[in-house]
Amino acid sequence: MAEGARLLAIGVDVGGTGIKAALVDVKTGELVGERIRVLTPIPSKPGPVVASAGRVVGRLIRAANAAAAAAGQPAPRIQGIGVGFPAPVINGVTTTAANVDPEWVGFEAQAAFTKAFRRRAWLVNDADAAGVAEMRFGAGYGKRGVVIVLTLGTGVGSGIFVDGRLVPNTELGHMEVNGKDAERRSSANARVRRGLSWKAWAEDLNDHLKAIDVLFSPNLIILGGGVSKKADRFLPFLRVAGPIVAAQLRNEAGIVGAAMVGLERETEMVREERAVAEHAAAEPEPEPGPPQAETAEAGG
Repeated sequence: MAEGARLLAIGVDVGGTGIKAALVDVKTGELVGERIRVLTPIPSKPGPVVASAGRVVGRLIRAANAAAAAAGQPAPRIQGIGVGFPAPVINGVTTTAANVDPEWVGFEAQAAFTKAFRRRAWLVNDADAAGVAEMRFGAGYGKRGVVIVLTLGTGVGSGIFVDGRLVPNTELGHMEVNGKDAERRSSANARVRRGLSWKAWAEDLNDHLKAIDVLFSPNLIILGGGVSKKADRFLPFLRVAGPIVAAQLRNEAGIVGAAMVGLERETEMVREERAVAEHAAAEPEPEPGPPQAETAEAGG
């Protein structure tokens, strides 16, 4: 496919253990060129994490430009950058920090990433981003009703969709199950940390899924994250009433969804800026007022 036929955006997926990014063709959901992954800095304070993401994005842009030059093509036009982050995001501000440093609470993260990238960035909850990708290109495509996407990784992220529309910033990983934060037992990291077999871990995950089912009665639950590529090892042990499937985009969903959100929001912003500029240009010049009468100086 010619570069010009693609609709390109960069997706960045910031996690508790790794930062992943790639150039994405948003028309198809396919990654274009290399996928870069680096470890999340420890401690995961905003400054080092943002700087690391900035270096990754710089590497992607340079690699894409070099590949285009080698093929005798112009540099690709990147039309947006989205960043998925493991926290609720309100007006570009991260509001919690369950799996990253507490300094992220109340941090102007979107502005910080924009400065690091030297171009406008758009921030979204990481599980919401993964869900957007799965609903467009993966296991949720064409599904109606309530669809819940869970990302099983360092923690448990969640994206809820009602008839295809996202309900943002849900945090089902932090609902209380058996007296504890659910993700402490149901995340993929919890299985490794506790040295559990797949079957034993599936029992804990099953408790979490049952609690979700009671609250939401979803039409479909999609399990994502890197562990989804090993779904055959734990899906048979899950006993929730509704259908449960593995994510099709697996661990790339967060990158693809972040790119989609970045492109969509950038397009909306450009449209708004253009409308404001056109409105300002169309306003007539104010008519001059009547001449001011001269004031006679007081005589002596």
